[in-house]
Amino acid sequence: MEDNTPLLVVVDAANVVGSVPDGWWRDRRGAAERLRDRLAADGVPGRAGPVDIVLVVEGAARGVESVPGVRVESAPGSGDDHMVGLVARAADDRPVLVVTADRELRRRVTGLGAEVAGPRTVRPV
Repeated sequence: MEDNTPLLVVVDAANVVGSVPDGWWRDRRGAAERLRDRLAADGVPGRAGPVDIVLVVEGAARGVESVPGVRVESAPGSGDDHMVGLVARAADDRPVLVVTADRELRRRVTGLGAEVAGPRTVRPV
């Protein structure tokens, strides 16, 4: 792995949005768009160097558009399975950080070599 390879940051949109009880359930798509916009503006606090951010959405948030700085991927089925697939394809070639509090997803991606961080990494309370 080269030192200048950008960190791939895979964000579990449903888990991060759901970590703060701010009424997100009334507008899941809007909540995912606000998270996307925050990521585009702020990146990943505390991470120096280049990062590639992928926001994985599912369910009612499917169809959220990508913006400069954040690629949005709509999971065709399980968001967790989609994120595991992204990690599996990237982990041998570059460092990967998955942002989620989901214990099972954390277990699955760390088994593939990814680092994990909780929702507060990108969405301070």
